[in-house]
Amino acid sequence: MLLISQHFLEIHSSAGRLWRSASLQQAGDAKLQPRLLTNAKALRLQTCTMTGSPYLPFFVGLAWLLCGVQGDVSCKGTDGHPGQDGAPGRDGWPGVKGDKGEPGTLADGPVSYSVLQRMKGEMGSRGEQGDLGPKGYQGDLGSPGLPGRPGLPGPDGKRVSRGQQTDKVGDQSAFSVIRNVTTYPPFAQVVKDWIDVVNIPGHFKTDTGEFICDISGVYYFNFHSVAKVSMCLAIVGTVLDNKLGFCDYSKGGEQVLSGGVVLQLTAGDKVWLESFRDQQEAKVMDNSESKQIIFNGFLIFTAQ
Repeated sequence: MLLISQHFLEIHSSAGRLWRSASLQQAGDAKLQPRLLTNAKALRLQTCTMTGSPYLPFFVGLAWLLCGVQGDVSCKGTDGHPGQDGAPGRDGWPGVKGDKGEPGTLADGPVSYSVLQRMKGEMGSRGEQGDLGPKGYQGDLGSPGLPGRPGLPGPDGKRVSRGQQTDKVGDQSAFSVIRNVTTYPPFAQVVKDWIDVVNIPGHFKTDTGEFICDISGVYYFNFHSVAKVSMCLAIVGTVLDNKLGFCDYSKGGEQVLSGGVVLQLTAGDKVWLESFRDQQEAKVMDNSESKQIIFNGFLIFTAQ
C-alpha cells in the first residue's frame, strides 16, 4: 500500500508538470513542446507499471482530478489591456472657511506710492471748514419760465363824472412861415422877412420874427433851408440857456440844412430863428443867389 501511495505521488507530480507545460504550450512557446512530449510518455509508462493493481482505476481518477484542480489554481492567463478612462466625477462640496490670516507687516525700505494707495487706513477726524472760494462766473440766462396763473380780480373801480372836452380854439397854436429873400440873413440877429403860410391863432409875429407863447404847454419847432452858400442857423428861446445851432457848408451845389427841438413853454415865453457866424467866409454876405428858409412850430399838448 505504501508503494502504491508513493507511486501515486510521483504520478500526481508528473501530471501537474504536464498540465503546467500544456498551459505554456497554449501561450505559444514552441521551445517547450519536446519537453511536454517526454513528460507525457513518462506519465504513461508509470501508469502502465501499475497494471494489475485493483486500486488502479481509483488512483488514476484521483490523480487526474487533482491535476485538474491544480491546473485551474496554478495556471495564470496573460494580463488584459488597460480599460478606458471613466467620465469626470461631480464637483465636491465647498470647503470650510479658512482661518483669519495674520496682520500684514511692511517690509523694510521704501514703499511704492501705488501700494500705499491700495492700503486703507483708519478714517480721520473731520477737518476745519475752508475759506470761502472766489465768486464764480455768471451763468447763462435760463429759459423763460411757464406763464403764471391769472391773478385774482381787482376791486371794483369808482365811478367818476365824465370830463369835459377841451378841444377849443383857444387851446390850438400852430404856425408855418417862409422866407424867400435872396439876401443873406444878418449874423447874430433874429431872422425876419417871413411870409405866413399857417398861423393859428396868430401867435407868430411876422414883423418881429418871434413866436410868443399864449397857451402853456409842450411845443415842437423845426426849420429847413436850401441855399448854394454855407449857412448856419440856430433855434433860440427865452427858455434855452444855449442856442441850438446847425451848420451846412456848401461845396458848389445846393445845400439843405434842417434842425428841430421840443420845448415846454409857459405864457409869455418867446422862440425865434437866428443866423450866426461859424466858418463861413465874409463874402457870403454879398451873395445874392436864391435862398429859402421855412420855420414851423405847433402845440403838442397843454400843461396840466
